[in-house]
Amino acid sequence: MSSADGPGAAKGRRRKRRRLAVVLIPAGNAASRTVRVSYAWLGVLAVAGALGLALFATTASSWWTFRQRAAHATRLARQVDSLIASQPAVRELAARFVEMERQLEQFRILFGHVDPPDVRLWQLSSAPATGEGPGSGEEEAETIPSAWPLAAPGFVTQSLLEGDDGVHPGIDIAVPTDSYIRAAGAGEVVEAGQDSVYGFFVRIDHGGGLQTVYGHASMLVAETGARVRRGEVIAMSGSTGRSTAAHLHFEVLRNGRAVDPLTFVAPP
Repeated sequence: MSSADGPGAAKGRRRKRRRLAVVLIPAGNAASRTVRVSYAWLGVLAVAGALGLALFATTASSWWTFRQRAAHATRLARQVDSLIASQPAVRELAARFVEMERQLEQFRILFGHVDPPDVRLWQLSSAPATGEGPGSGEEEAETIPSAWPLAAPGFVTQSLLEGDDGVHPGIDIAVPTDSYIRAAGAGEVVEAGQDSVYGFFVRIDHGGGLQTVYGHASMLVAETGARVRRGEVIAMSGSTGRSTAAHLHFEVLRNGRAVDPLTFVAPP
């Protein structure tokens, strides 16, 4: 007997031939079967099963992550659609805020933030205020058109053309659109309307042969027949009629003849 066929070799062969026997017993009267699987194959199957479970767990985790991201993307898409749909409303709201800021600025001017110190709140309304305003001894002085006819300072761009009243019988004062036009003196509004040359205009009779005219307004506040006080808002400046830019055309008439307004009023 060779050394290869000794007891050690036989023992090694028996170790290599070790199997796991699995007995299968079917239901009924069928004969049972025995399946033998080597331990090596069992190891391979165990490793394969572990890898399969790991792959399944990784796939399930990835699927859940992708599902969450897809749901988040769907929510974002809905939010974007909602924002796009609300853009017109947002633009309208922004336009309203701009308009409110413009009106607020006009109210600031109206209530004296840029007015001369002697302008009072009663002068902002066309209706006389009881118990306020000048006393009877001051009424004559109040009718003289000596107050600057604008809430804003402005600047004179055209003076009266002496000797040629028909061409330019007053002064032009450059001022932003929708600035407040004020009565230069107390009196009665004898005309408040529209003309092809003056645009929207107001004419005030102050008595004693004196009248003032305010032309090229964007809108009128005073009405024909109204009594106005000195410094009262009567219109808003603009560029209506025969005009190329926003300004106030201001005239002072004595017995129907134009006189230089700068002899009555002084720029602030």
